[in-house]
Amino acid sequence: MLVTQLKSFFVVARLGSVTLAAKQLGLSQPTVTTQIRALEELYGVELFHRSSGRLNISDAGVRLLPLVDQLLQQEINVEFALRNAGEPQQGSLRLGATAPYYILDIVQRYRQRFPLVDISIGAGNSRQMIDALQEYRVDLATSSHLETDPRLHRIELGSDPLVLVLHRNHPLAQLEAVPLAALADCLLLSRERGSKTRQLSEDMLAAAGVQPQASMEIASREALREAVIRQMGVCVFARNEVSVHPELRALPFVEATPQVPEYLYCLKDRRRARLIESFLAECKPS
Repeated sequence: MLVTQLKSFFVVARLGSVTLAAKQLGLSQPTVTTQIRALEELYGVELFHRSSGRLNISDAGVRLLPLVDQLLQQEINVEFALRNAGEPQQGSLRLGATAPYYILDIVQRYRQRFPLVDISIGAGNSRQMIDALQEYRVDLATSSHLETDPRLHRIELGSDPLVLVLHRNHPLAQLEAVPLAALADCLLLSRERGSKTRQLSEDMLAAAGVQPQASMEIASREALREAVIRQMGVCVFARNEVSVHPELRALPFVEATPQVPEYLYCLKDRRRARLIESFLAECKPS
C-alpha cells in the first residue's frame, strides 16, 4: 500500500497535475488524491501546498522525491527482470507505437518465432511514446523524432513522404498531384501538438507561404480519417499511414515534401535483455 501511495505522490509531483497523473496511473482522480492525503495523514507531513485549486510541492515533498525515485526504479527493475527471467520463448513485451504500419510487420515475424511471448502495444504520438519509454512504461517504442539522448538505442525502420488525404468527392480529388497553394482554400485537419506529421506539415506550409482557410485539431489518426470520410476537411498523413478506404484518396503534392521517418528505440542499458534483443533482431533485413 505504501509503494502505491508513494507512486501516486511521485507521478503527481513530476507531472504537476492530479488529472494527468491519474490518467498515466490508470486510476481515478479521487483515488490518487485519497492516496496522497492518506500518506500525508499517516506520517503527519504536507507533501503539497494547496491553493486556489493548484498543487505546489512542499520542501518535504522535494526531499522525498529522489528517495521515491530510487524505490520505484528498483520496483521497475525487479518487474523487468521477472518478465525476462523465464524460458527464452516466453515472457511479456510492451511496445509503444506511433503508427502500426512498420511495427506490426515486425510483431508478426516475432510472433512466428516466439508464439508464447505476450505482447501489448500502446499508441500515442512520438513525444508520448518516447516519454513512456524513458519512464519504463514500455520496453520499446517507435517515434518519428530523431532522439539524441545517449541513453537510447535507435534503429531506423523507414520513411515516407507527406501526402494529402481527402474525400473522393472533394474538388481536389480529381488531380494527380496537389499544389500546396490549393490548401489555402481548405479546412485542414491535424493531429495534436507533439505529432511529427503535424510539425512537418506546418513547417512545409509556412515555407510555401500557405495559410489554410481554417484548421481543426483531432487527437487520433483514426478520428482524423473518419472526419475526412465525413467530408469535414482534408488532412496530411505520411503515405504509409493511409489505410485503404473506398471514400478516401491519398494524393502526392506537386512540390517536394518532407520525409517522415520512423525509428524504433529502446534503452541502451536494456538492449541485451532477452526479449528486447530478440525483438531487435527481427528489425534487421533478412
